Amino acid sequence: MTQFDLTDDQLQIQEMARKFTADAITPFAAEWDEKHIFPRDTIREAAELGFGAIYVSEESGGIGLGRLEAALIFEALAYGCPSTSAFISIHNMVCWMIDRFGSAEVKQRYLPAMITMDHMGSYCLTEPSSGSDAAALKTRAVLDGDHYVVTGSKAFISGGGANDVMVAMARTGEDGPKGITALVIEKDMKGVSFGAQEKKLGWHSQPTSQVNFDEVRVPVANRVGAEGEGFRIAMMGLDGGRLNIGACSLGGGQRCLDEAITYTKDRKQFGQAIADFQATQFTLADMETELQAARYLLYVAAAKVTANAPDKTRFAAMAKRLATDTGSSVVDRALQLHGGYGYLMDYPIERFWRDLRVHSILEGTNQVMRVIVSRDMLRQ
Repeated sequence: MTQFDLTDDQLQIQEMARKFTADAITPFAAEWDEKHIFPRDTIREAAELGFGAIYVSEESGGIGLGRLEAALIFEALAYGCPSTSAFISIHNMVCWMIDRFGSAEVKQRYLPAMITMDHMGSYCLTEPSSGSDAAALKTRAVLDGDHYVVTGSKAFISGGGANDVMVAMARTGEDGPKGITALVIEKDMKGVSFGAQEKKLGWHSQPTSQVNFDEVRVPVANRVGAEGEGFRIAMMGLDGGRLNIGACSLGGGQRCLDEAITYTKDRKQFGQAIADFQATQFTLADMETELQAARYLLYVAAAKVTANAPDKTRFAAMAKRLATDTGSSVVDRALQLHGGYGYLMDYPIERFWRDLRVHSILEGTNQVMRVIVSRDMLRQ
C-alpha cells in the first residue's frame, strides 16, 4: 500500500455504495429520468446505510466519516444516477451545517428525522437576482421579539416542494456578507410556498422549484450559528458541496467511459471492432487519463477539507472545476463514440450528458471557481 491508496475501510465503504447502486439505482434510473420520478423510497434505503448523514458526527446520530469517504459514496451513487446522488449530497450538506453550527436544541429537533431522510433537507442561498453574487441576496429577516420575520424568495432549490427542512440565508443586518444569517425554516411554517416545478434539461429524478417566504415567523432558536455568520457558514458548506458535486461528475464520467469501452469492442465497422482503430484507442486513453487526474485532485482536496487545511477552499474549487469539466467532456466523447445510438434514450449516455451539464453551474460556477483559486494565489 502507498500513501495514495485507499484504506481497507475506505474500500469497504466504496464497495457497499457500489453494491447499493447496482441493486437499487442503476436498474431504475432511466425510468426515474423519463417519468420525472423522485425516488423517495430508494433515498430512504440509502439513509439506512448511513448515507443521509455521512459526515454528521456520531454524537448526533450520523456516521461521522470524512470528506474523502463521502466523495467515494457520491461517486459510486452517481455511477447509477448523478441526479439522485446530487440530491443526497445536498441533503448531507444541510445536515452537516445544522450539526456543526446549530444549537443542541436545533440539532435535537431536526437531525433525527433528517438522518433517516424521513425529512428531506434543502439549501437555500441562490435568489432570482443573486446567483454568483450570492452576498447580494435580498431575502430579509427582521427581528420581532423571539422570532425573525422572513420575507423573500430563493431560486433553483433542489428538493423544492418535496423538502421538509431548509437552511436559508437571510439578511439580518448590513449589506454584504457580514449581514447574512442562517435560519432553519420548516416547509409547513405559515407563509412558506413553492413555485411551479422547473422544467429542466436534466436532473429529472429530483424536484426543483422557487421557494417563497411571505412574512414567515421563524423562532430565533432556529438560528444556525450567530447572527451575521450565515455567509461564512454557507461558504464552508460549499467547500464540501463542491467536492460532492465533483464526485458525482466523476461517477457519471466513469459510467460513460465503461459504456464506451463495451460498445466500441462490440460495434463493428469496416470489418473490425471500432475499438481496434487507433483513433478510438487514443480517445479512450485520453478519457481515462483525464478522469484519473481529476479523481486524484478531488481526493486530495477532500482530505484537505477534512483536515481543515489552510488551502482547503482553493483545493475544493480546483477539484470542483476540474472534475465537473472533465466529467462532462468524458461523457460527450462517450456519446460521440456511440454515434447515433448515443443520442437515443435507449442508451444511458444522453441522460448522463444532460445530468452532468449543470454541475459546472451549481455550487458556484466554474468561472467563480477560477476567481477563488486566482484570488488565493495572488493573496500570497
